[in-house]
Amino acid sequence: MASKAVDPTSLSNPHECKVKNLSWNFRADFERKVLDGAVDLHAESQQNGVKELIVDTKNLTIKRVVSAQDPSQVLSFTLAPQHDVFGSALSIKVGGDAGLKQGEQIAVRIEYETSPSPAALAIQWLNASQTAGKKHPYLFTQCQAIHARTMVPCQDTPSVKTPYQAKVTVDSPLTALMSAVPVGEPTLSADGKHRTFAFEQSVPIPSYLIALAVGALVSRDIGPRSKVWSEAEMVDAGAHEFAETEKFISIAENLVGPYVWGRYDILLLPPSFPYGGMENPCLTFVTPTLLAGDRSNADVVAHEISHSWTGNLVSNLTWEHFWLNEGFTMFLERKILAAIHGDKYFDFDSILGWKHLQDDIDHFGPTNPLTNLMPKLENIDPDDAFSSVPYEKGFTLLVYLQQLVGGAKLFDPFFRAWIEANHYKCVTSYDFKTFFHEYFASKVDKATLDKVDWDAWFNTPGMPIVKPEYDTSLADASNQLAARWIAGGADISSATDMEGWTAKQILQFLDKILDAEVVPVSTIEKMDSLYKFTASRNAEIRFRWYQLGLKVNWEPVVAPTLEFITSQGRMKFVRPLYRALYKSSVGKERAIETFKQHRDSYHAICAKLVAKDLHLA
Repeated sequence: MASKAVDPTSLSNPHECKVKNLSWNFRADFERKVLDGAVDLHAESQQNGVKELIVDTKNLTIKRVVSAQDPSQVLSFTLAPQHDVFGSALSIKVGGDAGLKQGEQIAVRIEYETSPSPAALAIQWLNASQTAGKKHPYLFTQCQAIHARTMVPCQDTPSVKTPYQAKVTVDSPLTALMSAVPVGEPTLSADGKHRTFAFEQSVPIPSYLIALAVGALVSRDIGPRSKVWSEAEMVDAGAHEFAETEKFISIAENLVGPYVWGRYDILLLPPSFPYGGMENPCLTFVTPTLLAGDRSNADVVAHEISHSWTGNLVSNLTWEHFWLNEGFTMFLERKILAAIHGDKYFDFDSILGWKHLQDDIDHFGPTNPLTNLMPKLENIDPDDAFSSVPYEKGFTLLVYLQQLVGGAKLFDPFFRAWIEANHYKCVTSYDFKTFFHEYFASKVDKATLDKVDWDAWFNTPGMPIVKPEYDTSLADASNQLAARWIAGGADISSATDMEGWTAKQILQFLDKILDAEVVPVSTIEKMDSLYKFTASRNAEIRFRWYQLGLKVNWEPVVAPTLEFITSQGRMKFVRPLYRALYKSSVGKERAIETFKQHRDSYHAICAKLVAKDLHLA
């Protein structure tokens, strides 16, 4: 596999001296809002004559660097001028005048502290008033894609995977959790004011999967290897919503092999968490916007579980190959859900995904190179490139290949073989192409395999070059009802048309209405009087409904939209709705005013990107 590729988003030098283990000991200082401590980096020289270990940092105060084996030996270091996006390279002198020999191992200890938010983009500190319990502060981290360097000095590239150990000291009575397995029970300081927790992640992981949360946290068992963690006020709702977790894991194991991580716990975070979920090993982070009461949004958990194989176990070498994480994860997620709901569900959810992809392509522009499956990220912040493209365009390529070789009966064993062949490795799109041809060389005729235009799939912007054929039967009722409304809806007088529908069918209906060129305000008003969309508890339904209302400049939808985007910080919802408000004739000024008032309540990643959406940055 390719191992010497340069990651354009990292300033480190793993091709010369590669970190092999990370051991971290620190305190979460809520008063100053910093992490303060030290990290030991164990590294191995990849060639002869290496004189520097270079790691990524951003907005860190480096106090000193010493030998981890002999802390009395102070090591010389330099901190390069800071790049706005990629931070500062920390270069540590190693190996003396001759440098290290290939294979020689070293261990350095970096004593440092982080900056307060928002300079430490990975960390969000919440005051007690911002939590559900209102009594204790809270912090959580989000390192993907390149923000681990704002939390800990590291080689912040997915091409470097290491085990890690950590000891974290927090104020009593708070609880710390990490993307690792707890070691023993927490210890209490002599004065009773602090608790120290120990963790170990024995499976090598990239830096973006290092995660930390500290708060007044309690748990409920939801399976033989799973708990849901949250503040006490939300934990029971989370236990109900995510009760199918073990079923998802068991189905995934049948599809792609054993689950290697031991625990699979879920942390239900405060509303400002900027994503639907984050696949931190052993401890998936999820947003409270999943709490619909009917488990209709639990597919996000199936997605994060899938990452235990696709992304966490088999990882993209750089962010330019991100589709190998997310496209594969969408494919496995839909396989899991199809095993529960039937094969037609796979196609139905794919249709919804195609619409999500089209929306993002429309936003970026169909010729924007960031809509390539393999975007070039030289001097580009990966956050600016984030969209559904690696998810849904990558998924579409896999579906195309599945249909090309003869269906799931042949493709499912290939998918499992790919994962088993690449456990613990970092891979590129070209590795996948090679593996695909080698695997099917004796199973499918060459003329069929040669039909795949890999260059076009990888490097053509816009929508996929081929749209697979999907079974539309689960979408038909939604499409037919939407057509009646688009035609005027004169024959519709009750809500019985939607009786027995799933939330996904309602989403398909709303997607079709959103696609219509013209929808009169009177139609929107009648629709809401029948279906009560404005009062829905389902965040996905509310999101589509608010988009639709703003599209037609329906003023009554502005207030609930503003309430929605200030009560949670999930970027999937917040960014498009701010953009829709800005574009509308009824909400532009209120969008800007609202964002300025609430900016500090959003995660720093979300605030940074919304500011760009509103042309404030």
